[in-house]
Amino acid sequence: MRSPGIVVFGLKKVRGEEYFLPPEKLLVGNPKQCIWNHYTDASAKFSAGEWYSDVGKWKIAYTEEEYCQILEGVSIVTRDGGRAVTLIAGDRLVVPRGFAGTWEVIEPTRKTYVIYEAGE
Repeated sequence: MRSPGIVVFGLKKVRGEEYFLPPEKLLVGNPKQCIWNHYTDASAKFSAGEWYSDVGKWKIAYTEEEYCQILEGVSIVTRDGGRAVTLIAGDRLVVPRGFAGTWEVIEPTRKTYVIYEAGE
């Protein structure tokens, strides 16, 4: 069996997929978002890429584990019934499966992400 090659972000052109969130998640605005998925494994449980969002606020409920690094912008992530964390360029974080709250983009935000969807 041949080993897959290393994926280096930026070496290969990846087409961005623009989208808007479902209305039931929106709290403020209707931010246009874009995702550039650079890699998904054969099981479709592991992926990595880049994400961008315009200003807005929406509800989040994670079914996956996510590591990300903020590349630009300012966002505030708030846990339901908990404290808010302000994220700026350079911040690295993990959002665990089961996390619920809100994501608010104060200044347009771009991040790299690594996601693992464990499933039930």
